[in-house]
Amino acid sequence: MNDRDPFVIVGASLAGGTAAATLREEGFEGDVMLIGAEAHLPYERPPMSKQYLRGEVSFEKTLVRPAAFYEANRIHLLLGAKVTRVAPAERMVELETGRRIRYEKLLITTGGRNRRFPIPGRDLEGIYDLRAVDDADAIRAEIVPGRKAVVVGMGFIGSEVAASLRQQGVEVLAVHPSRTPLFRVLGEEVGQIMAQVHRDHGVETIFEDTVAAFEGTRRVECVVTKGGRRIACDFAVVGVGIEPNVDLVAGTGIQTENGILVDERCGTSVEGVYAAGDVANHYHPVFQRRMRVEHWQNAIKQGAAAARSMLDKARPYDEVHWFWSDQYDVNLQYAGAHTTWDRLIVRGSLGERRFLAFYLKESRIEGVIALNRGKDLRRSLPLIKARAVVDPTRLQDEGEDLRSLGPDMRSAKAHVECRP
Repeated sequence: MNDRDPFVIVGASLAGGTAAATLREEGFEGDVMLIGAEAHLPYERPPMSKQYLRGEVSFEKTLVRPAAFYEANRIHLLLGAKVTRVAPAERMVELETGRRIRYEKLLITTGGRNRRFPIPGRDLEGIYDLRAVDDADAIRAEIVPGRKAVVVGMGFIGSEVAASLRQQGVEVLAVHPSRTPLFRVLGEEVGQIMAQVHRDHGVETIFEDTVAAFEGTRRVECVVTKGGRRIACDFAVVGVGIEPNVDLVAGTGIQTENGILVDERCGTSVEGVYAAGDVANHYHPVFQRRMRVEHWQNAIKQGAAAARSMLDKARPYDEVHWFWSDQYDVNLQYAGAHTTWDRLIVRGSLGERRFLAFYLKESRIEGVIALNRGKDLRRSLPLIKARAVVDPTRLQDEGEDLRSLGPDMRSAKAHVECRP
């Protein structure tokens, strides 16, 4: 270490690992310390419910950077170390072991932890969450063709796990409290398409019901729903969302509300402290409201943006949020940040499962879903970014080039990276 205190990043996550790399890419020569509670190098989480869970890719393929990168770039890794307290007045973080580490600037990228509701029998063996690679490894050990699994929750993680288990020959029954999978994001009309996709692949579904209890002697043997269903199973996977890891800033003056509150430059309410990724509730200058986003693209983009802010190279973080989900042979992509809408416009065919669904509010696109039309989704980004008022008739018309309805498409390339 040199004479100055290091830039410390708490959370060896995708956002944290990206931020550390960005500091070096931007020319920072000072000391960088990356602290992670997991014993693993920073890795990407999306494969944990898809390719990695199915055994199609190795863990090494999910790493943000290979081990040699951190050594070559003088990024000091402190893994398997949990930070329990931040002391901004002293510019210090304290580890679970009692060790204290001073910092010049601090970035918090601690992500979230799985919600655990107090359900009787929840601690029986054979019941799993999925957040980390160790969770994925435990579920992989249960995967044997012909075994029976109950998946609790059909948000993105639950839906992807259900698909991966079926692709590996496991019998799957899914329980979800809403009327369709992903109901909060998709709404009922589009959500029913995804429900049918799962049914077509052999998933039995129970909607508008929740789990009342898990039963078994030592391991889970049966799931009981509030609606009175009793479902025999060999194991269960629970995916009911996450809550942000903010405990380490309690009582510090760093403001929290559904995450750590940050401005459009990733700065917290305390000078010299920043936050990014799943844990950050950020102000979005395009939508002019706060949001906390739990997706791959946001972790990368916001992690990099926070690093530049630490170097006094801040620019407003105004990315149009984007993510994707692969389930069986269906590719679902989303851009925007809608919470409510007053009109749904479909471009393409719901029946053929190849369409764009635009969620409009006051004739502006708040969000768009692309099913098996990811390339077309990119053409919607300038419309979202500009908050353009659109003509719904033209939006629906396949003969209309989306690029003719708003700003030049060339400006969108800087706003989002979409994988094929």
